Amino acid sequence: MKTTLDINDQLLANAKAMAAQQRTTLTRLIEEGLQLRLRAQGAARSDQPRLPVLKGRGGLVEGIDPLSNKALLEALGDDA
Repeated sequence: MKTTLDINDQLLANAKAMAAQQRTTLTRLIEEGLQLRLRAQGAARSDQPRLPVLKGRGGLVEGIDPLSNKALLEALGDDA
């Protein structure tokens, strides 16, 4: 697919020089760079721990205000 990019002149010159030095095309060099960046982003996401999700039934106990720290601590009682 063809597209148009607005790239810094010095960056483009450096990329063209690198492509010539590596005997590859500018297109291939850009593709490789994008692949590396996207892979790194994917790896960063997979490094994050997954939090367990409780799929139980029920909910909050009636009469306890879930927006009140004091009410929640009182409900915990000796379990805190």
